[in-house]
Amino acid sequence: MAGAPLNIPTRAQIAAAHGKTVPDILTPGLKVLFVGINPSLYSAAVGHHFGRPGNRFWPALHAAGISDRLLYPSQDRLLLELGYGITNIADAATATADELSDAELLAGARKLTRKVTRYRPAIVAFLGVTAYRTAFGRPAAAVGRQAERLGDSPIWVLPNPSGLNAHYQLVDLARMYGELRQASEDMGHG
Repeated sequence: MAGAPLNIPTRAQIAAAHGKTVPDILTPGLKVLFVGINPSLYSAAVGHHFGRPGNRFWPALHAAGISDRLLYPSQDRLLLELGYGITNIADAATATADELSDAELLAGARKLTRKVTRYRPAIVAFLGVTAYRTAFGRPAAAVGRQAERLGDSPIWVLPNPSGLNAHYQLVDLARMYGELRQASEDMGHG
């Protein structure tokens, strides 16, 4: 199948990906800019966002009606054609997001603010409430639309799609991602 993952990284390649980055999927004027916490080692090893096979990001996008078919991580650049993009709060890959210091998240928030101001997405959607709380000093933030903005862009916080996040099932992610899609359409970005 075109775009299907052909290259499964070895354990050594995954370990060697520590500190590497994954290129942003970004262009001016997106409907939604998804903001991950930071790349996993697996994602950095394969060079694509949400690259680990158990990650529910791609199935959630499809189930929410954002994409008309299930995309593979190797097709992440196709999101641009749909008006969506991906970046991260912190650029460097780690085994777990817990390895990031508060200082790294705060520095990432400053860099992300500059990026959002430059590229002006209609909505910024953070994928992970805990990292958002730390990076932006919002300890009481909850999942959903936020009262704050980043630049001129409304902020949404969605659950982390990692398979390690047992609090939310795929059906929950699909519903919340669908609410985000609907909000974007309601803003005239259908």
